[in-house]
Amino acid sequence: MNTDHSVIYDNHGRPITYLRLSVTDRCNLRCKYCMPAKGINFLPREEILSYEELERIINILTGLGISKIRITGGEPFVRKDLIDFISTISKNKKLKKIAITTNGTLLAPYISRLEEIGITSVNLSLDTLDPDRFKSITRRDQFDQVIETFYLLKKSSIPFKINTVVMEDENIEDIIPLAELTQQYDLSVRFIEEMPFNGKGGNGSKLTWTYDKILNHLKDEYPNLKTISSGPHSTSTNYKVPNYRGKLGIIAAYSRTFCGTCNRIRIDSQGTLKTCLYDSGVLNIKDILRDGASDEEISNLFKHTFKQRPKDGFEAEKRRKEKLQESMSVIGG
Repeated sequence: MNTDHSVIYDNHGRPITYLRLSVTDRCNLRCKYCMPAKGINFLPREEILSYEELERIINILTGLGISKIRITGGEPFVRKDLIDFISTISKNKKLKKIAITTNGTLLAPYISRLEEIGITSVNLSLDTLDPDRFKSITRRDQFDQVIETFYLLKKSSIPFKINTVVMEDENIEDIIPLAELTQQYDLSVRFIEEMPFNGKGGNGSKLTWTYDKILNHLKDEYPNLKTISSGPHSTSTNYKVPNYRGKLGIIAAYSRTFCGTCNRIRIDSQGTLKTCLYDSGVLNIKDILRDGASDEEISNLFKHTFKQRPKDGFEAEKRRKEKLQESMSVIGG
């Protein structure tokens, strides 16, 4: 799945090789850190990029050096015929990796097909191992479906990680039980700082469970916790409990300590390019496509925009004209 092609670098010398592509803003859960209880005003169908438009964008971006795509949402599998779209883009010879982030409630019927397609990895969102807390956090009673997906993924050939958003007064008691999964299973459990993208304008005046607090909590339970290699563009700093099969990670998504090696761009569910999670959108790709721009014109716009990237998430936030108030369901994680 790989051929030689050039890589584009941003104005800070960082390669841009990874696209996070949101295929829908819709989700069948209502997680507290993602959207309000009443949900959000979902986009009309015509405001969402078609599969043909998404495929065209992917073809342009892989010509510029994008070699990894992560399919996100909302919950990506609420979109009809997603599996066929994934199969189609898997034929792009310039793509090395295709990954998926999912809440796991709808994934089970597609796991064998994803194995056939050759999906590189799955990130499974799981914030608790307790059914009652799951219902409280997600405002839906679908814990059993997610756990079924967990075990089906374990039986499959698809590598997967668990992503857990750490929330004060919600799931602190789940940190160690989730970490304990790495004793039995060869997988990565990653704990994520809560971000201010819950559709309500932030996560409070101050984040309590920062990277350092999460790490100290783990070290209290595992005094011999060892730091291990995290890779050149990893968002997580990774650790291992001696003699455990899997590994642990912490993602400083709010503290933004990994910006210096960021190789990611995002296209959200309404066709807006974000060169940083914390910007408000820097290019309306949907309108450009629908106004009849050529592939070359779109490619040149991408290249120009990549040379305007903020140094980090703090600079991106300062450039915004309005305060953070989006839902992560729209942004795409």
